[in-house]
Amino acid sequence: MSSIVKAGLFLGITVIIWIFIMGFTGWFLDPTLAFLFPLVATTLNIIAIIWCLRVTAAEGRRYGGQILAGLLVGLVASIVIFPGSLLFTTVAFPDYFAQLQDMGRQVYAAQGWNEAEIKAALEVNAAVQTPFWQALLGVVATMVTSLVVSLITAGFVRAK
Repeated sequence: MSSIVKAGLFLGITVIIWIFIMGFTGWFLDPTLAFLFPLVATTLNIIAIIWCLRVTAAEGRRYGGQILAGLLVGLVASIVIFPGSLLFTTVAFPDYFAQLQDMGRQVYAAQGWNEAEIKAALEVNAAVQTPFWQALLGVVATMVTSLVVSLITAGFVRAK
């Protein structure tokens, strides 16, 4: 199995595991802990890309090839992340979005928002709070992060 596929599977599987950890612990409902999801997911993405690019640099890939390798890692990971996210929001936690709406209502109320402002904000959030859109946003975030990290890392990781 190539290093690109290994890194992509590592990234996709660990992100899905992290999603389920956030779900089973209920951390996604705690406004002080919800930031952990993107922080850990991004960290996992950085680790996977740097590891893969070190291996592919040793194989002789140049800058453009390194960027392509990083994007392919994101693509392989996305093939795991998209259905994993759908599974999370439709099967394991079917009330996920309703719970997020309740948490948002509480946070906005605690910040002193009036009912009309809260309702407007929750309606905007609801537009993308569907299983498909959340899974797609996960794929987009994975691909963008993979591209940015690859662009930066490929400049530093060279064949020795």
